[in-house]
Amino acid sequence: MKTTFACKARRATIAALAAAGLLGTGGAALAQAAWPARTVRIVVGFAPGGTTDVMARVIAQGLTEALGQTVIVDNKPGASGNIAAGDVVKAMPDGYTLLVAPTSVETANPSLFKSGILPSRDLTPVMGIGRTQMYLITRPGLEVKDARQLVALAKANPGKLSYASSGTGTPPQLAGELFKQSTGTFITHVPYRGAAPALQDVMASQADMAFDPGIAFPHIKSGKVRLLAVASDKKSPFFPDVPTYADLGLKDASLDIWFGLWVPNNTPAEVTARLSRELTKVLAGPALKQRFGDLGAEPVALETADFRNLLAQEAKTLSALIRDRKIIVE
Repeated sequence: MKTTFACKARRATIAALAAAGLLGTGGAALAQAAWPARTVRIVVGFAPGGTTDVMARVIAQGLTEALGQTVIVDNKPGASGNIAAGDVVKAMPDGYTLLVAPTSVETANPSLFKSGILPSRDLTPVMGIGRTQMYLITRPGLEVKDARQLVALAKANPGKLSYASSGTGTPPQLAGELFKQSTGTFITHVPYRGAAPALQDVMASQADMAFDPGIAFPHIKSGKVRLLAVASDKKSPFFPDVPTYADLGLKDASLDIWFGLWVPNNTPAEVTARLSRELTKVLAGPALKQRFGDLGAEPVALETADFRNLLAQEAKTLSALIRDRKIIVE
């Protein structure tokens, strides 16, 4: 009797769900209705402690409170974020696997790596979450007082000046190549394994300059490096009196490092809509602004349409730069 009753109850439940349109492929729609019902995972393609990782952890904390479910960060470093992107591409499109990454994963990596991963095809952008600007810094002993003098010195001594970067194909190197392209200068690139060792060698006068992603702030203030310009069209909230590339007339040389959130293709629209709403609220919080500020970053909530436009424009700029400057990742 109990078995018969259970069977009838189960059939009645299935019939009710079918009538309500909640039974889809694999019962996915039923799961979506209760999203999130379990832990959500944010995949990050860089090691713990870096800018992307810290941003993701701050956001995870805010989303945990907003969604009422635990949101964790899963670090899968390697190949400039491609390993993490590949992990998310292969994940179920159910809202429980997200990618937080710099936009270069989509806009530069396809031109730098032959990985088969194409985020613009394989992932869905949800929104932009923030940016860091880059800063043109020089060793303190370099006899230039501003960016115009630096350009003049570089033109008078082709190949003799050097710039340090966090590695071939990274945003600081791409910023350096944009600067060279815009100014018609030849400055030797010296790649390092990360922004920190690159900065150390500028301070030690082993390299003449760098395009710093925001980690040099204490050393700028202490005079260990000299800040000449903000490598952006927009003023820096941290150094509002320092000229920007726009102020200096450096056309098409600006490059900000943007960060965003992606999900696997076919993730339900209701899930991405809620993610966008909650994330916008999280990014507006004063505590998050302070945490981002500690990284030299700004929280900027870019809605999906604006984020897509940013990705398209950046991809156009960087793919052409990588091709024209023959940038190759070994």
